[in-house]
Amino acid sequence: MVVLPKNAGRMHDLPQTTGAFRFLFFSELDNRAVCAGKIQDRIGKVSDLVFRLAEPYPEAVGIYLEHGWGKPTEFVPWERVLRIEDDAIFVKPPEDGTAYPPFVDQAGWILLDKHLMGRTILDMDGRRTEVVNDVHLLESRGRMLIVHVDLSFNGFLRRWGLGRLQWFKDQFISWKYVQPLSLEDATATDRVSLSVTRKQMRELPSEDLADALEELSGEEQEALFSALDSEKAAETLLEAEPRAQRQIIASLRQERARTILSEMSVPQLADLFSVLPHDDMTDLMALLPRDQAVRIRDILSAREAEAGDLVAPDFVTATSAATVGRTLDELRRSGREPDQISYIYVVEGDTKTLCGVVDIRELILAADHKALQEIMVSPVVSAEEGDQREDIAELFAKYRYRMIPVVDEHDRILGVIRYKDIVRGLETRVKM
Repeated sequence: MVVLPKNAGRMHDLPQTTGAFRFLFFSELDNRAVCAGKIQDRIGKVSDLVFRLAEPYPEAVGIYLEHGWGKPTEFVPWERVLRIEDDAIFVKPPEDGTAYPPFVDQAGWILLDKHLMGRTILDMDGRRTEVVNDVHLLESRGRMLIVHVDLSFNGFLRRWGLGRLQWFKDQFISWKYVQPLSLEDATATDRVSLSVTRKQMRELPSEDLADALEELSGEEQEALFSALDSEKAAETLLEAEPRAQRQIIASLRQERARTILSEMSVPQLADLFSVLPHDDMTDLMALLPRDQAVRIRDILSAREAEAGDLVAPDFVTATSAATVGRTLDELRRSGREPDQISYIYVVEGDTKTLCGVVDIRELILAADHKALQEIMVSPVVSAEEGDQREDIAELFAKYRYRMIPVVDEHDRILGVIRYKDIVRGLETRVKM
């Protein structure tokens, strides 16, 4: 995460240099061949460039080489770099004559590709999100410095080898105004936060603002959310992750909360309330008209139904030693309804401990002499007694089963839940 001070513009702000110098872009150096002395002595290609964070500009400390295929990485210290040419970067041969040592990250180091390229920038004053498309470098007297990050589409074109096309105006931010708060921030998130003006807040999509809120905390998060009008605040709050929703709600004043809630529909309010602590939910519910509050409580009650409340007792079990032929005979004589025999649940003896499942279609196609343990699938996707309706709906969405068994804490089968019963509950909630 990085921060850009207020009133800092996008500008070409360069360090003072003496002697010859030139500008390069990281996109131009990425994947360039690295050769030990001569062009034919290629040792790899640039996977990343490593810089040490320093004031006012980070300075290159080495080249990171990644070879793949299980081979160890290599780290070429910058003092070993001889020259940078269009077709290759030439370095001194390794001192031991074999290979450079593996890369070992150090405190205060930053990797351009890993920590900067492609990261989303939150412009806190303009409330815009943009992407770091390239990094602008200055080479002078054997040193390499980061001087700008490039937000323009030109950087994107360079990454695809189309740097000759200059269709857009450069958008550089001087590194002097892009200061990482910590390397932990850089490695833990794909978002880079900058602090500038507020005037384009309304133009940001709500999902982008929600992403931004999730990366901020405390006063920064409150400041960003407070700058939104009620409609935008409601949209953004609904897009945010539950953790951020809880943080924001906890900091809202009562009247501000009432105004934001008025912008939401009943299903949206139910979604929001379902992730809040009970006390917060109760406080917010008191701000709503009575008829809305009643409808929301009904929705939440339906969502709180547990697997144990939804089980049906009509299902088929068999032991693992039972043969296919015997199982089919018993099914034919059982007189069961077709929707009860989608699956045969394989259990261990009298304990009814679930150990496998056989789809009826697999049973019909298998040879009669085979035991169920030879064709069953194990372990079995199942729900536990205390699982909520939402959890079970996710299982059905993920695995596309027609029914799912419910087990107790000892994996004993208690019953099954059918897809149609879950769907009926969800449809009821939507209509409300």
